[in-house]
Amino acid sequence: MKALVTGAGGFLGHALCRRLCEAGHGVRALVREGSDRSLLSGLPVSFVQGDVTHPDSLRPAVEGVEVVFHLAGLRRAPVRGLFQEVNVEGTRHVCEAMVTAGTPRRLVFAGSLSALGPSRPGHPHGESAPFAPAEWYGESKRDAEVLTHGYGDRLEVSTIRPVRILGPGDRENLAFFRLVSRGLRLELGGGPRPLCMVDVEDVVTQMMLQATHPAAVGEAFFCASPEEVSLEWLQEEVASELGVHPRTLHLPPAVLTALAAVADGASQLTGRHLPLNRKLARQLLAPAWTCRADKAERLLGHRSARPLSASVRASARWYREQGWL
Repeated sequence: MKALVTGAGGFLGHALCRRLCEAGHGVRALVREGSDRSLLSGLPVSFVQGDVTHPDSLRPAVEGVEVVFHLAGLRRAPVRGLFQEVNVEGTRHVCEAMVTAGTPRRLVFAGSLSALGPSRPGHPHGESAPFAPAEWYGESKRDAEVLTHGYGDRLEVSTIRPVRILGPGDRENLAFFRLVSRGLRLELGGGPRPLCMVDVEDVVTQMMLQATHPAAVGEAFFCASPEEVSLEWLQEEVASELGVHPRTLHLPPAVLTALAAVADGASQLTGRHLPLNRKLARQLLAPAWTCRADKAERLLGHRSARPLSASVRASARWYREQGWL
């Protein structure tokens, strides 16, 4: 197939581009001017300069490809409007460019469990659970998913909703690896809180299936390991791999919330999107982030199989080799 990947320079985008290239597919990478392309170095991809918030740049990007993997999006921002501008309106621009061009027909949209909001311990979400986002990012992913499926009469739309993704090159979980490497283990009051995670390679495998499988059209699928873990488990696995014995830092929820508010204020003043923010605080303090991924196994024949402990070990080794820890 010939595929366009938006957000190609990111963690998941790079992994997808690599696998597509290894499978012999033609890959076009949408990259913003001045963006970091280092993860894509050495891959036989063609670069197209563009931005999902600039609709005029998207028409040349989509022409001549068969599938669009839409991964580009904003994960951290101090104000709601930025999430809407990039994650929702940017997605609209991609869909409109595809419709105008007439090809490609298949859109694989990277949604998120956060669009449905937190679950309850012992009660994981199924795909039919109602949308109930708890923060701005989740709102934007809900709105974008609803928007894409509104194009179902003109495009073959399929949504993947990954949970928290692990793997070499990931920056979303890096802060917890760094804490442990410096001898600290964070423990939030009122926990532990169960969560689902998944290895990046399992996500890529499912995305590629959703790009071609006829049963994927018009459907949304969770992508998650069958294991349920916790933030404390993640840090313990990191400590084991790094060979450290961290001391536990107990952090009351009110303190985390206050620190996140301060960090968001600093982000607004400096224009830098800091790792700590209200979005992350709300996610960490939710009672659970769990879901069932049996629909993908039933309709697509895919089951996320890589053990999460192996994902943590591979990530820790990569971070250490790259000097990130």
